Amino acid sequence: MVKLTLYGLDPSPPVRAVKLTLAALNLPYEYVNVDIVARKHLSSDFVEKNPQHTVPTLEDDGHFIWDSHAIIAYLVSKYADSDALYPKDLLQRAVVDQRLHFESGVVFANGIRSISKPVIFFGQTKVPKERYDAIIEIYDFVETFLKGKDYIAGDQLTIADFSLVSSVSSLVAFVDLDPIKYARVSAWVKRLEQLPYYEEANGKGARQLMAMIKKTNFTFES
Repeated sequence: MVKLTLYGLDPSPPVRAVKLTLAALNLPYEYVNVDIVARKHLSSDFVEKNPQHTVPTLEDDGHFIWDSHAIIAYLVSKYADSDALYPKDLLQRAVVDQRLHFESGVVFANGIRSISKPVIFFGQTKVPKERYDAIIEIYDFVETFLKGKDYIAGDQLTIADFSLVSSVSSLVAFVDLDPIKYARVSAWVKRLEQLPYYEEANGKGARQLMAMIKKTNFTFES
């Protein structure tokens, strides 16, 4: 009997990437909300589970794994009936891994985290224009990755799509996605929105994050 517990909060893009993966695998799990704004992730009980005190954190039979990319790769490798979501073919897997590293090192680090942390946690209302430029560059990269492809790492759905769409659908809280300039990105997002579990696993949380960001009334410096 699988006994999984996911610690997180819905506005978090990495948490939503894990929720998309769990839903795609049809895995039952317990969900424990961790209020990061209230600093619940710094409690001694949670730090004991995850010394980095980050979400998402997955508990599987008493073992704890953190970082969304490690979690989603683990879930597919252990519980999936096939390797479709995380191919075993070395070249195909390398492309998926590259997209995952791109999401963590560029999209999340240079886009979402670089704005949301100072704006939400420290009340900053003026954001350097370079952050705006970084998001535009991200949109440009994703548009390029999707040239001639239906999905972010090729012609089939993979965990790279879950990771990237959780973040790209959050970037619009900061910079609108031009559907004409970024036609391939827009079509890709719409394609993933058709997944039967997308709304519950990602759409709802993305809107929650957008509402949080809009309430700050931040602006980009000119």
